Amino acid sequence: MSRPPKLTLNLQFPAAKAWPSHKTALPRASVARWIQAALQVDAELTVRLVDADEGRMLNRTWRGKDYATNVLTFAYAEGDEASEADDAPISGDLILCCPVVEREAIGLGRPLVAHYVHLLVHGTLHAQGYDHEDDTEAEEMEALERDILATLGFPDPYA
Repeated sequence: MSRPPKLTLNLQFPAAKAWPSHKTALPRASVARWIQAALQVDAELTVRLVDADEGRMLNRTWRGKDYATNVLTFAYAEGDEASEADDAPISGDLILCCPVVEREAIGLGRPLVAHYVHLLVHGTLHAQGYDHEDDTEAEEMEALERDILATLGFPDPYA
């Protein structure tokens, strides 16, 4: 019997003062459980909830896009053969922008927590090398997201 992947989680809320309801919606144990459901390998992840200014700066600096986006995933040592050879955990940062996530949740008519769970699962899959650059990759990633969210009791985010 194999063990479930191990998660080392660092949860940061620099935007908590401006977005206290977001921090309340994301208790550490729940965030860990949601991420764990999407893990296929051991991981060391930082989840950071930011305001629009930090989200925009990070997206502009690292992706060349001058706007805040819902989630950014920074995967470190992705494809590093040495890491894979010694079974080192994946390492990454998931940056979630509170005002963007809230605006999207309202626009989609979804509870804030459901949208956060989807974005945490989505970002965790990215940290493990999944992508959606073409239709085949997008279909595979979306199917995984649907399955994971269903096991967590959340509806299909693409319905």
